[in-house]
Amino acid sequence: MAGPPHGRARAAQPECFTTLGVLAAHTRRCRLMPLVAGVHFRAPGLLAKSVTTLDVLSGGRAALGIGAGWYEEEARGLGIPFPPLGERFGMLEEAVQICLRMWDGERGDERPFEGEHYQLERPLNLPQNLSRPHPPIMIGGGGEKRTLRLVARYADACNLYPGPDLAHKLDVLRGHCETEGRDYDAIEKTCVMHFDAGENGAKAGELTEEILALGAFGVTTVIGIVTGSRPHAQVDIVGEKIIPAVADA
Repeated sequence: MAGPPHGRARAAQPECFTTLGVLAAHTRRCRLMPLVAGVHFRAPGLLAKSVTTLDVLSGGRAALGIGAGWYEEEARGLGIPFPPLGERFGMLEEAVQICLRMWDGERGDERPFEGEHYQLERPLNLPQNLSRPHPPIMIGGGGEKRTLRLVARYADACNLYPGPDLAHKLDVLRGHCETEGRDYDAIEKTCVMHFDAGENGAKAGELTEEILALGAFGVTTVIGIVTGSRPHAQVDIVGEKIIPAVADA
């Protein structure tokens, strides 16, 4: 699951569903999703099937995180086509439409899909997801003209970054929701950020305050990227000190 450009995460996106499948077998409560899958990495039918498999394996805990993609170096390195940005946005909208059709009803909407970028003769999905009406869809990115419009039109969650423009991005999303006739409050507001609790939790209080501050903007979910030489220790600190403090706020 490749991260944002400034993070330069190098865990290859094409392998993410293998990793998530392992996590599905060894966890019982956490939600499982790619954060986020670049649309160019998989054909939409295969993507929908992969999420369905993960949903069944996990007992209904899967979600789809998807975006237009950005990591050209990874795609070129693996021999995967990386179309221009405008084309990837067109692919993104059609991919979400295909997933929603495949997750419809008991078998999926089996009528042919004829799009500009994708053509499917029979988008059958059997067995179907356990999550109903479908696994939640998160569309990642803060692009104001296209990404947030797609969030308003299709997504159950957005994924933004903390920063001085966060309030503005959410206002833009609210405007798109009004245009699309969508309930802004029905969309889960999430942020992704690095979690650095410091050595032995020295920065736990500071990190807690950063997370709590996001709640003032209406953010309900914060997704942490744990890095450093002792990531397991960081996870323990987050679980012992930060999550209880945030939950009690």
